[in-house]
Order: sequence, then C-alpha cells, then structure tokens
Amino acid sequence: MYSQVEHPAGGYKKLFETVEELSSPVTAHVTGRIPTWLRGSLLRCGPGLFEVGAEPFYHLFDGQALLHKFDFKEGHVTYHRRFVRTDAYVRAMTEKRIVITEFGTYAYPDPCKNIFSRFFSYFKGVEVTDNALVNVYPVGEDYYACTETNFITKINPDTLETIKQVDLCKYVSVNGATAHPHVENDGTVYNIGNCFGKNFSLAYNIIRIPPLQADKEDPMNKSEVVVQFPCSDRFKPSYVHSFGLTPNYIVFVETPVKINLLKFLSSWSLWGANYMDCFESNETMGVWLHVAEKKKGRLLNIKYRTSAFNLFHHINTFEDNGFLIVDLCTWKGFEFVYNYLYLANLRANWDEVKKQAEKAPQPEARRYVLPLRIDKADTGKNLVTLPYTTATATLRSDETVWLEPEVIFSGPRHAFEFPQINYKKYGGKPYTYTYGLGLNHFVPDRLCKLNVKTKETWVWQEPDSYPSEPIFVSHPDALEEDDGVVLSIVISPGSGPKPAYLLILNAKDMSEVARAEVEVNIPVTFHGLFKRA
Repeated sequence: MYSQVEHPAGGYKKLFETVEELSSPVTAHVTGRIPTWLRGSLLRCGPGLFEVGAEPFYHLFDGQALLHKFDFKEGHVTYHRRFVRTDAYVRAMTEKRIVITEFGTYAYPDPCKNIFSRFFSYFKGVEVTDNALVNVYPVGEDYYACTETNFITKINPDTLETIKQVDLCKYVSVNGATAHPHVENDGTVYNIGNCFGKNFSLAYNIIRIPPLQADKEDPMNKSEVVVQFPCSDRFKPSYVHSFGLTPNYIVFVETPVKINLLKFLSSWSLWGANYMDCFESNETMGVWLHVAEKKKGRLLNIKYRTSAFNLFHHINTFEDNGFLIVDLCTWKGFEFVYNYLYLANLRANWDEVKKQAEKAPQPEARRYVLPLRIDKADTGKNLVTLPYTTATATLRSDETVWLEPEVIFSGPRHAFEFPQINYKKYGGKPYTYTYGLGLNHFVPDRLCKLNVKTKETWVWQEPDSYPSEPIFVSHPDALEEDDGVVLSIVISPGSGPKPAYLLILNAKDMSEVARAEVEVNIPVTFHGLFKRA
C-alpha cells in the first residue's frame, strides 16, 4: 500500500509555485466518461501566491488563499479560481509587500513610515491574519473559507467572489476555531476553539451553530458554546486542528504541542516573531483525551491518557456497546510536525526531502477505544471487550485509563493523511472505508482507500503525479458505503502537455473513470467539499 516510488525529478516543487487567478472559468479536456449523475462543484482551498514582490512567504501555511472550483454539468467540466479578497491579500496587493504576519512569516513594519510611527505600531498589538487558505464549509445557506484564526470569509460558491470577513469573536467566546467543523445532515455546525476562561485560565470551547430556521436569520447570530473542555496547562493551550463527534459524544484529543501564550502575547512586540515561534512541546504530558456528552454538554469525568503524538485529522468516531471508537491520523512523538513544513524543506531536492523526513515524527493511522463506563473494581484490567479490535484501555491505580491503540495503517515515512469518508451517511457511525492522500516523505504521491476492519488497501498512483485530498461523492442511489466516486486534483508537471487535471476514480476499486485536464498549473490545495447541484 505504501509506495517506494522515488521522485528525483522534483516535480512536486510545482505545488509551491505562484499562479494567477482566472478572469472566467476555462473548459477542461475530458478523457473517459464523467458519470451523468455527477452534477455540482468541487470547491477547494490552498495557497496560490507564495511571495509578494521580492518578499517570500516561508511556510506552507503562509501563501495567500486561492479558491478553486471544478464544475460538473452533463459530462462537461470547467475550472475556475480566484484569490480570496482577505485583508491580508488586499493590503499586500495595495502596498506591494507582506503587510500581515502569517503562520511562519513575519510582516515587517512599513519602511516608508518614520521611526516613531513604526515604533508605535509595535504597541498596537498584532493584526491577526484572515488568510482563509485551509478549508471551505457551509453555514446555513452560506459558504465560508477559513483558516484557524477568529476570522472566516464569506464567499460566493458560484462566482468565487469574496463577500465579507466575519469575526467569530463577535458571536461566541473563542479566540479562533478549527478549519474542520462537523456539519450534521440537518445543517447544524459544531466546531472547537481555544478561549481564555475565568481568571486567565485557558479552556477549549465547543461551539454550535444551528441550521437555518424559518425566520431566515443568519444562523451565526444564534451560535452558542455547548461545552467547555479544561486545559491540561493553565497558560499553554494545545494546538487543536480537529475533533471527533458522534450522535451522543464529543471527543477532544489534547496533544503535547503547546502554544506558549506569554510568548504569543509578547512576541508581537519582538522584532521578527511569527506564530510558529510560539509553539513548544510538553515532553512529559503524553496525550490526554477528553469526552463530553453532546446533548447535555456535560464532561465525562474519565482521565484517558496515552503516549505522545501530533494529531491533525480525525478519520471518524463512533459508539459501540459502551465504547467510543476513535480513528486518528497520528504522528508519533511530541515534536511539532509543522517544523518540517517550511517551503524551503518542501521545495528541496528529493534526497534532501527524504533526509528531513527521516528526522520528523513518523505517521501512523490508529484506532483508540475509550470505555465509557468505569468500575474501580477493574483496576489493572483491560476494559475493552469488543471482539474486533486489539486496542486496549487499562484502568490504573491513579484512576487514569491508559490507552494502547490498534494500528490500522503504518508504513515507514509513508502517511495515510487528509482522510475522508462517506461522511453524510457514516460520519459518527460504524463504518468500513476511508480514503486518504498518501504522503511519501511529505510528498503527496498516491491516493489510498483503506478498509479499517480488514486493513485491506487499494491504491491509485502514477509516475510524477501529485494528487490532493480525495473527496468522496456518493452515487445518488447508493446502497453500499463505497458506491460513488473519488475526486482529486492532480498535478503532473513532467508528463504530457497539460500540467494538471481533475481525477475521477471509482470509489470501489480506485480505478480511473475519467480525468478533466486543464492548461494551467494548480498549486497545493488542503481541503474542500463537493457541493451538489
């Protein structure tokens, strides 16, 4: 399942090259046959501008947000893309320099201003970036592009025009929110964000945005905090990228990658500091898992613990006979994986890319099983009684529950990442299949399907081709979980006249159904969704 494919030609570097937006959609050249039932648009977000004039962005999460759209209509495909008109982008274009500090790039004060006003601008505090390059999701009838700060950007999913910036802080008590909300079938949105609690202590708030009501009022106005998870360290919240949700429970995994808030608050007055400078690792805490009852908003008083890993993406979470099954894409150890995602690293020659990846935390897809009922009489015993998993949960004398995972996918320096499932029918429920982007030493070079029960895998891979996160689209009359297609944007800079295409695979066996080629390069995209017509 993992590939020992080499990439000496370095075609992956094209993923990190600046492109221009399009003034109008272009027609894609289709080979194969687009299923007639596939109608709608694939929307995706990622960085599209990697420097402003002579000033480069340094980190993968710094480039300015570009919104992409592939439209499917009666077997024809068009491609369109526009930059999101965030404050960060508009001001950079106006001033022809980097104006707002990004994740790994510091924005220097305007050299044209006199020394007094530059000095003064230090003490105004930082301007938090609104660079919405990570994901796009629906709230009510609206669509928002987002990153992980308190700003999200409302966009028009048809024209890709930017409508307005929205500050979540105005609606609900969070300092930011993840780019991975859960959207339930009725339109309810759940998300998680850090917040400063009472007397400066920290916590994580789960926010709920209700679906659109008959009064047609913006659901944002009705958002509320439903539960608060405590923080393991009063002054240092963990970095949080996603969380788990089932019909009855919310699962939050607190990792040892910490944000040093004192550094964060003071660093903006230091010359040259950025977000990446404020991360540190707690080398002793391991990982803490927290569970809350979704409907009552009540925390379970069970202390789940396990050894250290980084976590960005939950695959799926479900309930079974008094247990929560939590499937995760982990990276072993406490060192922050983002340390390896500087553009200089990712654009290096293949031998250097491999050398760096050898030092980085190693990826592994894992299943953890959390018992929901604990009896003190069971101290020292494995509490997991489910027949189909080797994961264990052992009650210790200090009343913590120590978790050991079942490994569902592991390959040396080969990650199963950016996981997607048949979310509409199986999100939060028992499931069999997940689709992922295969990272080979951090280079995305294959698409994978994984049976989480049997660990069987299917792979799509072609030489010098670099795909993006696979999006599953179910057949409208599907009877089976994997009846549908998988969509991914692939760049193939080395082979053939057309540098990029949209790939359509049969979700059952990962065989190619069709591709829609375009004449332009498409840089890396992170996440997105399929919006049915």
